[in-house]
Amino acid sequence: MYRCAPQIPRVIEQFARLPGLPADLAVLCIDNQSPDETLAAAEAALAASPVREKYLLRNDDNYGLGGSHKVAIDFAHQHGFEYLVVLHGDDQGSIADLQPHLAAGVHRTVDALLGARFMRGATLQGYSTLRTAANHVFNAIFSIIGGQWFSDLGSGLNLFRTSIFADGFHLKYADNLTFNYYLVFGLADHGHRFRFFPINWREDDQVSNARLFSQGIRMLKLLRQRLLSVARFHAAEHRDVPRASYPATLVRSWPAPVTQEQA
Repeated sequence: MYRCAPQIPRVIEQFARLPGLPADLAVLCIDNQSPDETLAAAEAALAASPVREKYLLRNDDNYGLGGSHKVAIDFAHQHGFEYLVVLHGDDQGSIADLQPHLAAGVHRTVDALLGARFMRGATLQGYSTLRTAANHVFNAIFSIIGGQWFSDLGSGLNLFRTSIFADGFHLKYADNLTFNYYLVFGLADHGHRFRFFPINWREDDQVSNARLFSQGIRMLKLLRQRLLSVARFHAAEHRDVPRASYPATLVRSWPAPVTQEQA
C-alpha cells in the first residue's frame, strides 16, 4: 500500500464482511514507505478487524509495486502459507469477487487465480474509453506473443500458490508498475496453471500511478525483449536497482507475540 490512507480502512473492513471468516485466514498489510498517514490508518483498521491473525509491515525502502509483491511472497514462504492473495490497498477491487471461487475449491486446481477487469462478467467504473481500449489491445498483443490468452495483464486482486515462487523465477522482474506484465509471461513460460475470473473494479478517490503513454512505452520495450528470446527474457535483470533481498520491518502483529516474561 502506498499513499492510500483514506482507502486502506475500507479494504481491511472487507474481510469482516466475508461469509464466515476462515480459521486459517491471515491479513498482511505492507506499507511501501508512504509519506502520508497510510501506516497509521492501516494499524488502526487492523486493530479493529475481527480477523484473528494480522501483520503490519513497513518496507525498509520504497521497493515499488513489484518489490512489495516480493516482500509478500517471501513473508508467505517464511510463515508457511500455502496460498497468497494480493489485494491492492487503494480499494479499487473487492475480496468478495474471489470468495465464490475459493468456496468452490477452484484455487486447488490451479497455481494462480487472476482477477480480470476486461473479460465477460467484469464491471469497470471510472475508466475512460481510451484506457479501456488500450488495455484490450495490449491484452491481445501479450496473448499472441505469450501463446495463451491473457484476460488481464495485472489487476489488484490475484491468488497464487506460494510454492510456485520457490525457484525465484520472479526475483529479477521489474520492481515498478510493470511487474505484473513480467509475471503473466513468467506464469505461462514456466508452465504454471492459471485461470482468470471477472472482477468488479472502480476508480473513485484513488491516486493513480499509471500514466497511459509512459506505461505503453515500457510495455512495448518489454514485449520486444520477450519476442527476441524467451530464455534471455527470463534470465535478464529487469530491475533498475538490483537487490539481494527486500527487508521489511514488522510494525505490529496480532495476536501479539508472547515474550519470555509472559511465557
